[in-house]
Amino acid sequence: MPASHKGYNNKLLRTVEQTVTTYGMLKPRDSVVVGVSGGPDSVALFHALLTLTSRFSLRLGVAHLNHCLRQNDSDKDAEFVTSLATKFDIPCYIHKANVRKYQLENRLSLEEAARRVRHTFLNRVAEKNRFNKIALGHHFDDNAELVLMNLFRGSGPLGLSGIPPVRDGKIIRPLLQLNRSEIIAFLDKNGLKYISDTSNRDTRFLRNRIRHDLIPLLKTSYNPKISQSLNRLASITRSEEEWIEDVIHPLFEKAVFSIQNGQISFSVSILNGIHVAAQRRIIRKAIASTKGDLRRIDFAHIDSVTNLLDRGPEYGALDLPDRIRIQRKGDVLLFSREKNTMRNMDVKSGRAEMFTFEYIIAKPESLFIEEISAHVNFTEIGIENLPDLCHAGQNTGFFDRDALSFPLVLRNFRHGDRFMPLGMTGTQKIKKFFIDKKVPRKERTRCPILLCRGKIIWVAGYRIDESVKVKASTKNVLKVELSLA
Repeated sequence: MPASHKGYNNKLLRTVEQTVTTYGMLKPRDSVVVGVSGGPDSVALFHALLTLTSRFSLRLGVAHLNHCLRQNDSDKDAEFVTSLATKFDIPCYIHKANVRKYQLENRLSLEEAARRVRHTFLNRVAEKNRFNKIALGHHFDDNAELVLMNLFRGSGPLGLSGIPPVRDGKIIRPLLQLNRSEIIAFLDKNGLKYISDTSNRDTRFLRNRIRHDLIPLLKTSYNPKISQSLNRLASITRSEEEWIEDVIHPLFEKAVFSIQNGQISFSVSILNGIHVAAQRRIIRKAIASTKGDLRRIDFAHIDSVTNLLDRGPEYGALDLPDRIRIQRKGDVLLFSREKNTMRNMDVKSGRAEMFTFEYIIAKPESLFIEEISAHVNFTEIGIENLPDLCHAGQNTGFFDRDALSFPLVLRNFRHGDRFMPLGMTGTQKIKKFFIDKKVPRKERTRCPILLCRGKIIWVAGYRIDESVKVKASTKNVLKVELSLA
């Protein structure tokens, strides 16, 4: 049994108990592994669940992933968590992982790499040690921040529904109705130690900029209860998403031909008889079933599939991130996941082979575009280091840094794209630009297009946009280099 944990009679504990009851997070004799980083949120969660062990006859465990990102500090975090678990006689599972190595090997952002490694670790601990629940420390302010992040990314209703209190009946978030200040107050009042991670103040990360810069501004200048408003939006949207899913399921079942061997096929004629909003949801559902999730899948990908249904060739294919292939064969639309990376698509036999890619660049960094085997490097330089542009080469673009703002978007060409080529005074369709430059048709969809705030600023390897050129008044320059394998 845990050591004594009495004396925490506090609003936080009452709120946690109410949240657990409202969402049915725990049942008697549940086994719960608590993800504990050592930070205030996870430490508060651990102590809150300790108070519920007797009521629910819980079996608790603690899991900590050492990300190896902060050198000695990461090791100290692991030691702190081990000591905390030992004090209360709770089994502790520690694992060390080289997240940066995983990030490079899988060409992910650091945050996404850490999330994937942590998710895999927690599930492995739960499965191996027979825990049927995984408790995480996400709270009220985390949810508000995520809703804003997803709004900036152009997410649909699912993204705006925020963090679910319970996911798949397994992952629970008992702190979701508590804000950050309430958690800190609880820890301070009860003299509970925790670790402060300095990386949480690093504003190079979008989430930290939202947390430390944007939300305080919104509170003081626009809405003092912005976090409550965003959480209310998430709650309303989540409920409507659940209802819409019930509406979509019979439409999905009606349109599907077969589901076998990891492949899903649909009737094109039935899909085309459904409203485009329902089509998009069915497509997302099919991709999620085939891929396992919807990460790296955005609106542009879904829109490409609806175009294939409506205006595409009768026989054509789309290649989406993570080896998802969607083929149209007459009246059949087939979703599958290829074993090998798909690239070098072209037009043959009268069947248009199409694919799409899109990457979000949050800051100047190096990027690998898997779909076309190309490296893109973003570097900020001072105007004094600007080389002779006449000898820079077509695969290097130089931009007035102060005319840009991150995140940037790098994607391939789409029909209807326009820009103002350097030296011109009016816009031109990129399709016509390609024709004038005699760019082979099969190379057009492989050409990276760089955008800032939705505006095309570079047709990579060919021309930048007039609006972002380096001028006499330019002080800072963004250099972007494209290297094709």
